[in-house]
Amino acid sequence: MLKYNSIADLVKLADERKTSIAKIVIQAEAESSETSVAEVNAKMDTRLAIFRHSINEGLADKSLSASGMVGMDADKLTRHKPIFFGKYAYRAMRYALAVSEGNAKMHRIVACPTAGSCGIVPAVVFALGDENDISPELYREAMFSAAGIGNVIAENACVAGAVGGCQAECGAAAAMAAGAAVHIMGGSNTAISMALTLALKNVLGLVCDPVAQLVEVPCVKRNGFHAVHALVAAEMALAGIQSVIPPDEVIGAMFDIGKALPVTLRETSEGGLAVTATGKKIQKALQERQAHVE
Repeated sequence: MLKYNSIADLVKLADERKTSIAKIVIQAEAESSETSVAEVNAKMDTRLAIFRHSINEGLADKSLSASGMVGMDADKLTRHKPIFFGKYAYRAMRYALAVSEGNAKMHRIVACPTAGSCGIVPAVVFALGDENDISPELYREAMFSAAGIGNVIAENACVAGAVGGCQAECGAAAAMAAGAAVHIMGGSNTAISMALTLALKNVLGLVCDPVAQLVEVPCVKRNGFHAVHALVAAEMALAGIQSVIPPDEVIGAMFDIGKALPVTLRETSEGGLAVTATGKKIQKALQERQAHVE
């Protein structure tokens, strides 16, 4: 049975077979689930349809979340004329906010790898896809490249903010998105591995400090930032820039850093932005509103 336990495994298997990381991940999934490649691809097509719907629905919904903390920012970007960003980065930032705002408003999303980081991968993949009119097959392969990266991170470290901080959520998502972006633009397997590494190592130590215990602040805007971050990593990797520390060691470092973070900075809302004066005020107001409803 085809197996991989590390990024090094993925690159080695793909290079030895003269194929892509995506194809290795697809074959491994088919074998482990005892199903066909066609069925694996069909499942990804279903998820891609959900990704597309979440982007469109998020862009169309101009309301605020129930808490009133987030919403309408994707629309602001739609109406704003970009000053600093090119077409890829701006579209990715807008899509990421749309999906993440939709998550806060209970839209249907794909946790990729988590709900808190749900906008990053679809934003990058669909931004590049929409600008380049890519094929359904390339969409699938980009997502399988991302999935393989996510699998390795989940198996060897973590993707939960409660375990490793936001470096494990938005960091993992940015790594997945960076790898997917390189695949779409025709980069090598090594370039994919470098893109994910550059993305992940530059968010090491990022804490998870949601205000009022909601996946809204700072999570939604953080999705927009890290969609662009993923494209920075992909751009560097496509230019041939490499990480001095190899990918699997960076993943290991992320896990160690996550375990070293105090509990207050791991999705407990007991540290960081959650305990600022404004953060506490928001939490108190929401608690009072909830008590009144009950």
